[in-house]
Amino acid sequence: MNRKAVGMILSIGAAALNGAASAQNSAGSAALDAGLHAAVERKDVPGVVALITDRERVLYRSAFGVADVETGRPLASDAIFRIASMTKPVTSVALMQLVEQGRIGLDDPAEKYLPELAGLKVFASFDAATGAYQLRPASKPPTVRQFLTHTSGLAYPFTSTIWRDFKPSAGETYPFGGPLLFDPGDRWHYSTSTDVVGKLVEVVSGQKLENYFRQHIFAPLKMDDTSYNVPEARGPRLVAQQQRAGERMDGAIKLQKPQLGLTIASPIGGGGLASTAEDYGRFVRMLLNGGELDGARVLKAETVALMGQNHIGAVSVPALKSALPRSADFTFIADGRDKWGLGFLITSDQVQGKRSPGSLSWGGINNTFFWIDPARGIAGVIMMQYLPFADARALAVYDTFERGAYQLVNAER
Repeated sequence: MNRKAVGMILSIGAAALNGAASAQNSAGSAALDAGLHAAVERKDVPGVVALITDRERVLYRSAFGVADVETGRPLASDAIFRIASMTKPVTSVALMQLVEQGRIGLDDPAEKYLPELAGLKVFASFDAATGAYQLRPASKPPTVRQFLTHTSGLAYPFTSTIWRDFKPSAGETYPFGGPLLFDPGDRWHYSTSTDVVGKLVEVVSGQKLENYFRQHIFAPLKMDDTSYNVPEARGPRLVAQQQRAGERMDGAIKLQKPQLGLTIASPIGGGGLASTAEDYGRFVRMLLNGGELDGARVLKAETVALMGQNHIGAVSVPALKSALPRSADFTFIADGRDKWGLGFLITSDQVQGKRSPGSLSWGGINNTFFWIDPARGIAGVIMMQYLPFADARALAVYDTFERGAYQLVNAER
């Protein structure tokens, strides 16, 4: 290669780097850096990795603080986080791929594919003082759509005092946690429903979730750092699992003990994935682009649009009270106004300086969060790693990040 050609290549590379640097060093980026850095300096959170993307490229990425409060290990932008319920949108995308192929229908009774769901019972009564309960048959079998939308009647022990305190009688078994709180379709309640969705993916596809996700989602999107089981070589990049001290988890942040290992014996659809902000940024950018990224199509554009529509009708999403200290109350939901699509919370209200109505979002119990704003063409991913979920200081950092993201975008456009 001659010197002239080499010079041209170097000039092009320098221009690209300078362009990236100018975007990263803009006033908006500097203000966002300052806000996130200040939260770490105040010890509101031990560390945070944040990323903003539009349909074409990453607009912002930064990391602040530590990955381990005991050792002080610095938190890098390629750190691997346990993203917990941010697994749910991935599982929902997997199922919608099978819906596209005509292998499963949204309004099919789920028991058609999972016979263990036949004959589900609903709590007719539950005595909080004694734990005595009565059950009745469900009025109808829950559909695939109702498991995608958390209207199946299932719950979690941390979102329901009944599920928290329920002790089944001898001989009773419940494959997904317990009897239904209500008849399918009657209400929205955050639950193990996406675990059912994961089982549906496995049964219909004939593949385990780890293998299905890798083949049909992660490999096409080049999400190389996302998996249930973290390879040993990447173990040093895994952020320590942490929590606030005290019975009510309201003290200083310390390590959880014991720490989870690198492997998960039985992956489920509702949680368990490990990922990076960069990888999840590619996932949300694919959705911003109507199911396609860098020439790889994961879903049809019309399927992505369908997933972002209200699928719970007149039912609304309530701001739930937590039943266990591992989560604070769900104060980030617009109580009774937000809706739910096929795998996502749908924002209904416009809040000044924040996401547009119709934006999609959710989070993971260790305080990892994302949102996708199709109207503005941007998405954000922010990752922390400690309990309790929806901790007030974590939500404040999330708010700072989101407001800073729109200030940055407005400045650059």
